[in-house]
Amino acid sequence: MSLPQPVPPSWKDLGKSSNDLLGKDFHINGTSLEVKTATPSNVTFKVGGSQDAKNLNVLNGDIEAKYTDKAHGLVFTQAWTTSNILRTQVEAENHLAKGLKFDLSTSLLPDSGKKSALFTTIYKQPGLHTRAFLDIFKGPTFTADTVIGRDGFLLGAEASYNVTEGKITRYNTAVGFSAPEYAVTLHGLGNLSTFAASYYHRVSPDVEAGAKAIYDTKATTQGVSLEVGTKVYLDAAAFVKAKINNSGVLAIGYTQALRPGVKASFGLALDTQRLNQANPSGPAHKVRGLRIRIEIRH
Repeated sequence: MSLPQPVPPSWKDLGKSSNDLLGKDFHINGTSLEVKTATPSNVTFKVGGSQDAKNLNVLNGDIEAKYTDKAHGLVFTQAWTTSNILRTQVEAENHLAKGLKFDLSTSLLPDSGKKSALFTTIYKQPGLHTRAFLDIFKGPTFTADTVIGRDGFLLGAEASYNVTEGKITRYNTAVGFSAPEYAVTLHGLGNLSTFAASYYHRVSPDVEAGAKAIYDTKATTQGVSLEVGTKVYLDAAAFVKAKINNSGVLAIGYTQALRPGVKASFGLALDTQRLNQANPSGPAHKVRGLRIRIEIRH
C-alpha cells in the first residue's frame, strides 16, 4: 500500500528553494527598513520603507494592518502606500470544503481612479494543488494552474484565457523532483519559448547550494544564462550568501540577528571582469545595500 501523498507546492513555488537561495538576502539596490508588530488580538502592523541607490531623493514606503481570525479561517489586510495606492485583501479558508480557499485582492488609486481586482480560488489535497484566478478589470482574464505530485515527482501547468477575445494568451509547464535534501525543476515558460532549469541541494545542516540556467529562444544573443550560489550558516544568528553569474557579477549577502526580532542584512555586488579598471563604466561595478527588519510581538 502506497504512503499518503503530501500536498505539492503551488505553481509559483515550483523551484522555490533554488529561487530563494539565489534571489533573497542580497540587498544591493539601496536601503530598506521594515518594522512589524503584533498584538494579542491577532492584529499585526507592518511599516516598510526603501530608498533606491539610483534615486536617493525618492523614498517609497507603505503601512499595512492585518487581522487574522484563525478559528474561522479569515484574514483581512489593508495597506496604504506613499504612492497613494489603497490595497485590500480578504482571505477565507476551509469554509465550503476542506482545503478550499478564496482570496479577493483589490487596489485603488484615488487620484486617477485606476482600480484592479483579482479573485483567486485555491484547492489543496494530498497530491494536488490547483489555483484559479479571475482578473475582473483586465480582459477579463482567467488564469488557472495545477500541480500534481506523487512520490516526490511533480508535474505542473499554467494557462491564461482572455474571456473577451476568446483565446489562450499564455501557457507554461514544468516538471520536477523534490526530496528533503535536494530538488530539481525544469520550466517551459513564455508559451514554451523560454526554458529554465534549477537545482537546490542541502549539503549539510550548515551549507546549501543551488544553481539556475535559463535559455531564451527569442533572445538576440544566443546562449544560456547561468547563476550559481551558496549559503553558509556561521552560527545560529548569522549566515552569509554568495552567488555569481556567467557575466562575472559576484554578489555577497550577510545577515545577522542582532536580538530576537531584529535582523540586519548587508549586500555587495562586484563586476569581477572590471576590478582592474580605474574608472569602470557600464553596469553597476560596485553596489551596496542595507536592510533592517524589526519584529515585535507580545
